Amino acid sequence: MNVRIPRGTADIMPGEVEKWQYVEEKARDVCRRYHFSEIRTPIFEHTELFQRGVGETTDIVEKEMYTFEDRGGRSLTLRPEGTAAVVRAFVEHKVYGQPQPTKWFYIGPMFRYERPQAGRMRQFHQFGLEVFGSHDPGTDAEVIALGAHFFEAVGLKGVTVHLNSVGCPKCRPVHREKLVAYLTPHKDRLCRDCQSRLERNPLRILDCKNETCRQITEGAPAVLDVLCDECAPHFEAVKRHLDLLGVDYTVNPRLVRGLDYYTRTAFEYMLEGLGAQASTIGGGGRYNGMVEEFGGGDVPGIGFATGLERVLLALEEQGVTLPLDRSLDCFLVTLGDEAQEKAVTLLQSLRKAGCSADRDYLGRKLKAQMKAADRMNARFVAILGEEELKQNQIVVKDMTTGEQETVNLDQFVDYIRQGSKR
Repeated sequence: MNVRIPRGTADIMPGEVEKWQYVEEKARDVCRRYHFSEIRTPIFEHTELFQRGVGETTDIVEKEMYTFEDRGGRSLTLRPEGTAAVVRAFVEHKVYGQPQPTKWFYIGPMFRYERPQAGRMRQFHQFGLEVFGSHDPGTDAEVIALGAHFFEAVGLKGVTVHLNSVGCPKCRPVHREKLVAYLTPHKDRLCRDCQSRLERNPLRILDCKNETCRQITEGAPAVLDVLCDECAPHFEAVKRHLDLLGVDYTVNPRLVRGLDYYTRTAFEYMLEGLGAQASTIGGGGRYNGMVEEFGGGDVPGIGFATGLERVLLALEEQGVTLPLDRSLDCFLVTLGDEAQEKAVTLLQSLRKAGCSADRDYLGRKLKAQMKAADRMNARFVAILGEEELKQNQIVVKDMTTGEQETVNLDQFVDYIRQGSKR
């Protein structure tokens, strides 16, 4: 019987989970400042959602999805990314009929079958957000700024924004024609995947990591050279708004992202030093046609996502110590059966008053209980024995100062509550 954890997944153990909670709380706080609301979608959806939304020629759909048939014969897929499901919810609940824009964020697990490595797991976690209903290039810039703000808030250094425009259905065919004409003479030298992409989705060849393919595409026509009369000024306006927001960026004509739904603005957050992993730590872009594709009308959208595993790995590599609070407000040391019984009610009173509190459950001696309190990083240790009970008192030791004080039991909870705030 195999009872080991599946390959590409991880247990997030106590001591580590606090780091996750810290990063997630930073994400929620930044989203609150930008007036985003949280949405939670199912972990699995109908397979067609991702085939249509993500794109049938993407690596995700072709190679990486966890797809299965349920007992009713329906094809379902564990979500490999967040945007398609959020768009589905936007359309299904007819949010497009409400005043716009709509600003949502999500945090949760995603699933892709790929080779596990540092920062890349088969079950991974994303923080992402979507904005619906605005064509304003200022929206693009604000989404990009929010992502940069998040990375700064968690303590990452050296994150840079790479920016491009991938055009729209009007100008992209022009670029496609030029790109195919450029690449066709080199078809035999392209990798097998890119040979297939040449006919179906040649833009994806620019994103190939194969060294030969990258050399071939070095001089390939750029989308920026053929942007239409609407996409070109939109891209210029995005850059202007980023300047106003104080967000540094680099225009990268090779940046196309790995998903088919992007139009116009595409961007990535780059960071060196993620082991064998590419330097991309997050990214996103505009997808003006997806809501309409799902039946919600001509509603534009833009979003971004980042993998939390990559964020935590980058923080570790940079030696960033997160300010985690793992302390305990009070540990109750008891001596004798009566004191132990009294400690039960005192613990509950402390917890209901908002304090974190614990006690010994192993019947240990005084010295062992004190060691346990120290291991738990308790701010206060309260010692209750038979003599203290007789006098309706308890001895409280402040572990940060070493000072010790005798406190009346009826004042004990307030004493700890006030002291834990100092």
